[in-house]
Amino acid sequence: MFQVMIEPGTYEDARRAVDRAFEIFPTDVRDKTVLIKPNVLRGSEADEGIVTHPAVVRAVVEKVETMKPASITVGDNPGIFSYGANEASFQQTGLMEASGRHYQNIGDESIRVDFNPDFISTVSVSRAVMEADVIISLPKFKTHGLTVMTGAIKNSYGFLPGAQKAKLHKIAGNPRRFHEVIVDVFEIRQPDLFIVDAVVGMEGNGPASPHLRDIGLILASDNAVALDSVIAFMMGCDPAKLGFLRRAQQKGLGEYDLDKTKVAGELRRIPDFTLPPLGGEAILGNKALQEMIHSRTLLRPRADPELCTGCETCVDHCTVSALSMIGGLPQVDADTCITCFCCQEMCPEKAITLT
Repeated sequence: MFQVMIEPGTYEDARRAVDRAFEIFPTDVRDKTVLIKPNVLRGSEADEGIVTHPAVVRAVVEKVETMKPASITVGDNPGIFSYGANEASFQQTGLMEASGRHYQNIGDESIRVDFNPDFISTVSVSRAVMEADVIISLPKFKTHGLTVMTGAIKNSYGFLPGAQKAKLHKIAGNPRRFHEVIVDVFEIRQPDLFIVDAVVGMEGNGPASPHLRDIGLILASDNAVALDSVIAFMMGCDPAKLGFLRRAQQKGLGEYDLDKTKVAGELRRIPDFTLPPLGGEAILGNKALQEMIHSRTLLRPRADPELCTGCETCVDHCTVSALSMIGGLPQVDADTCITCFCCQEMCPEKAITLT
């Protein structure tokens, strides 16, 4: 039977709930490399409720530090709104300070891995994700216009650097197939522990809605399907109606049936919680957003000849060998490029622009 923790918490005493999560879900991190992955959609103020709150991230970092890991990395690849703005997003949200000395731009290096050929044959995943011994995922309790909610499974979509996220949005073409995509990304490397910031949640048309709810909880589990099912129930949604949960269960990743989940704490619905439409209409009907997603898939890197020194760092680290030196400048093969934009993230001269 799967287990989910529901613990009262505030941003002032988040450490207490985090300690409780590690008691219920013992996670061995001693002498291991640990990646802590918050939800960083884009640069915003902490009180906007768009990202995992710095207080929760700080509490997890401080807890893990006491457990003597070999190393800690705190990082994420911001969403389709913020390509090339990893450090700026962490600074503005307060997550850079909360991460202490452990922040890393995990978009700098990536590894190419096989993917579901029904969508695309390969994707580029942050090297820090693939090489971590332990991954602790810190989702935010939020709604999402395309998937209804964003929680443990959807948080792993940030393992993909750059515009691949927009590219997969476009390839999926409809909400049903996008529900499949996020499960396939999640399955590449499943985190070992999930701790959810539900102190302040988001309702309405997330993931960047202005409509916030004081919930006063921190959730945790070592199984994403069970955890997301509990979140869905709390939001007033039948977990069985969410395509990504059905697909995850079919793939043997967990159970969305709450009768098969042990809850440590009080499970209750949040009164009058506002959900987006179940069919993804909130995003599909947003012409401006669809145009933005389309524009992201057309972007390609270009080197500024005034800044580029020809060091070939971008060429050496391109995971799909889409860059080559021509006339002293890196040139991109548009058909080979998978739009991860790791070249832009890593360029020591900041010479790569997106056009």
